Amino acid sequence: MDDVVKLTVEGSIAVVRMEERAQKNTFSRALVEGLQGAFAQVARRPDLKVVVLTGYDTYFCCGGNKEELLAMNEGRMRFTDMAFYDLLLRCELPVVSAMQGHGIGGGLVFGCTADVIVMALEAIYCTNFMRYGFTPGFGATCVIPRKFGDVLASEMLFTASNYTGAQLKERGAPMHIVPRKDVLAVAMAKAEELADKPLVSLKLLKQRLTTRLRAELADAVDAELRMQETTFTLPEVRERIEGWF
Repeated sequence: MDDVVKLTVEGSIAVVRMEERAQKNTFSRALVEGLQGAFAQVARRPDLKVVVLTGYDTYFCCGGNKEELLAMNEGRMRFTDMAFYDLLLRCELPVVSAMQGHGIGGGLVFGCTADVIVMALEAIYCTNFMRYGFTPGFGATCVIPRKFGDVLASEMLFTASNYTGAQLKERGAPMHIVPRKDVLAVAMAKAEELADKPLVSLKLLKQRLTTRLRAELADAVDAELRMQETTFTLPEVRERIEGWF
């Protein structure tokens, strides 16, 4: 974990930094296991009240890598095999996503399962699943409409286009969207606001506010897996994966 996911503590705030530099914060085994390990450590710390999740340089989290997508294309893998798409929801503490860099595909969806979201004006955010020809996964059909609103989310999911944080802000996205240099500071300020509250109250409110989303996400994931059984095997999907990477 220490190589690609770094956990530091500032008072009662845990800061989890994703730094999978070799694969630019795509879902490598090292990144996934590092995140699982970091959140397991957080769960064992009674002194912690809030988690801030961030990336490095211009990368927040960039979704599946080529090997994983090809494995899904060949039927050797499903996105649920990685068992971390709902990691932030399962965390008992409120999570602040400091999305200082690009959030791509499942990486954007993952970050958007946080309780508070801060994005960068300059960064690129997209749900790029349909760019490869297969239907969205990772809970995107649930999380993206919930966080961005139905109209914008439908466009994002269908077109698979890139949007800068500035463009999303113009379209009315309700997240905090600020210059990249300010993202972590804004996220830490929000975390400090949360950390001022009693731990028991934070946990109970987190459980209550995520109850419906967790239920809806489970249903969405089942539906997405059924769709991907068909769409991942389309003949042009492998060609698109090879071409884009």
